[in-house]
This record gives sequence, structure tokens and C-alpha cells, in this order.
Amino acid sequence: MLEIKRATPEHAQVAFDIRLQAIRGQCIGAYTREQMLLWTRGKAEDGYSALMDKPFYLGWVEGQAVVTGMLDPDNNEVGALFVLPDHTGCGYGKAMLDFLEDQAHKRGIPTLVLDSTLNAVDFYRAHGYAGDEEAVYHSPSGLQLACIPMTKHLTT
Repeated sequence: MLEIKRATPEHAQVAFDIRLQAIRGQCIGAYTREQMLLWTRGKAEDGYSALMDKPFYLGWVEGQAVVTGMLDPDNNEVGALFVLPDHTGCGYGKAMLDFLEDQAHKRGIPTLVLDSTLNAVDFYRAHGYAGDEEAVYHSPSGLQLACIPMTKHLTT
């Protein structure tokens, strides 16, 4: 059973490792190998650890962190939704997304936005997010990746 808990600064490396494995394992075909290597270079201390100050969560199964997710209430944005490759298809991504939407609802956020990776668009569409226009995501490290900005209006 998945248990979702708020991440602490000590979890930054665990969260970074889930992100790295998810990108390298699930974005094949959507992005080039070079883009994925650039996207996953560095280490948690290079800036990823700063995300732990936001409402950043880890989902745990039997003591192992298997999914990450973040709510950025300042921008009404969901982000950092990554699932370990060997745990995809178990419902953990959906459970984390539902949890983040519930957190947004509790904060009075009426609409959520996100920048979907090309490989995750169908997942988000299946969960009520809309968006079709391709855009360019500019990462803090300077990397530019194709993405699909998406929106979901939460029910009141």
C-alpha cells in the first residue's frame, strides 16, 4: 500500500534518484539520448534539493520511495511527478496526482497547470488535464525540452 509523506531536505537525493531513473527509463523515444543525459546530469545538491522546501512528497511502499510529486501553490502547478520504472503501472502515479490535486483543493486552488513531458501526455489526459499545443520547457539548468502545457479545473 502506498503511503504519501512530505519530503524533507534529507530526502533530496532519494527524490533526485527517482527522477533520474524515471526519465532514463520512461522518456526513451520521446527525447533523444543526449537530451535525457543532459536532463539528468548533476546531483541533488545542484538545485534539486531546493524543491524540498515546497510541498514536495514521496510515496513509499514497504519502506521504499517509489514516486515523487510536488505542488507549487505559488504558481498553481503540479510538477516532479516521477515513478520508478519497475513500479509503473501499479497506480502510484495516479495516487500521487490525486493526492496533489486534493492538496490544491484544500488550499483553494481552482485550476492546476503543468508542463507534461511528451511521453506522459496520455496519462494526464486520462486524468482530466487538457492541452495540445507543444511548447518549450526551459529548465533552470538551461536545457530546453519539448513539452505540452496542460490545465485541469478542479471541482469545488
